[in-house]
Amino acid sequence: QVQLVESGGGLVQAGGSLRLSCAASGILGTINTMGWYRQPPGKQRELVATITKGGDTNNADSVKGRFTISRENAKNTVYLQMNNLKPEDTAVYYCAAGRRTAWDIYGNLVNYWGQGTQVTVSS
Repeated sequence: QVQLVESGGGLVQAGGSLRLSCAASGILGTINTMGWYRQPPGKQRELVATITKGGDTNNADSVKGRFTISRENAKNTVYLQMNNLKPEDTAVYYCAAGRRTAWDIYGNLVNYWGQGTQVTVSS
């Protein structure tokens, strides 16, 4: 089993920044990819960014140039640096981990989920 604990959400004004962290624990040997999904109010969950064990990253078009995903393997921690935040970035952000190296946009290939952290961007 793998446990994921997120931190770093909150309320920020448009144009501001936040950094989310996700600490993984448990049996991590089979985990190849970690990443972030988000679920805006009243909408479907969507992929934000992923990073493989080797460091390959993939970002959704909506966040390219603004969000950066990174990982610190020694601490089993993944980060999501979010800059130039917009009101449409408001969502619950979920950390995810999985054995597959490529994920679909809805999270059907994810094996483990965090509890979620709220990010609210005011205009």
